[in-house]
Amino acid sequence: MSEYVLTVACPSRRGIVAAISTHLASRGCNIVDSAQFDDLETGRFFMRVGFRSEEGASLAEIEAGFPAIAEPFAMVHAFHDTGRRMKVLLMVSRFGHCLNDILYRWRIGALPIDIVGVVSNHLDYQKLVVNHDIPFHHQPVTKENKPQAEARILEIATGAGTELIVLARYMQVLSDAMCQTMSGRIINIHHSFLPSFKGANPYKQAHTRGVKLIGATAHYVTADLDEGPIIEQDVAPVTHAQNAADYVSIGRDVEARVLARAIHAHIHHRVFLNGDRTVVFPASPGGYASERMG
Repeated sequence: MSEYVLTVACPSRRGIVAAISTHLASRGCNIVDSAQFDDLETGRFFMRVGFRSEEGASLAEIEAGFPAIAEPFAMVHAFHDTGRRMKVLLMVSRFGHCLNDILYRWRIGALPIDIVGVVSNHLDYQKLVVNHDIPFHHQPVTKENKPQAEARILEIATGAGTELIVLARYMQVLSDAMCQTMSGRIINIHHSFLPSFKGANPYKQAHTRGVKLIGATAHYVTADLDEGPIIEQDVAPVTHAQNAADYVSIGRDVEARVLARAIHAHIHHRVFLNGDRTVVFPASPGGYASERMG
């Protein structure tokens, strides 16, 4: 049996769940997983429904007639085939821990994505990427060529049919134009010390201040640097017996785990933008194990 996901966001009102379930039942579908959230502050309703087509109806047949259901509720909705892998473009600079982690999870099936390429402003990971039979694109970025470089990156992304860009420690600030073009489709990872520890050597700053928790944050990229809607966060304890280098090592592990979990949530359509925040539904039992074990 084919499995699909329906995502819905709309103003909150009575009858939404009934309308959705009635439509799916009328198309011979059985709901196997459902999550919903009614935001009382914004008056918005969010729902993710996983379902199976038990009578052989195609996705097009299931979608037929749904716009008439969605219109009275002002639904923003989308149907997704769970058997189709999202096309993802990775971008990296000179820190390779997140790239290596993503490639490993992809290789063992923990991140079911189609990596359409890796873009880097350096050549450090060209051999690693090519050895995985993935296209590698070297695009240097300077103050003088930044507009042209970004235009080339967008050209690469568009040509590959990219649906999601992942900044796996890509150390270049994206322009407002690129952020708007790929709004809601670029995920970045950074240390959770921002904004408390801005600038160079945040782990050294944290060590100097004697922090007891270090962590990482994965978020969608917006024109406001490192202030986009947060998808996933995690922390790790540290002690006075550890030095700044230890903080860096521990921090890299946390960054890799958090970024992988954020990608996992996005590609399974569990993340909904809710103004400057997100609604992130948990994975169904078993679906999150590989990320939690990371």
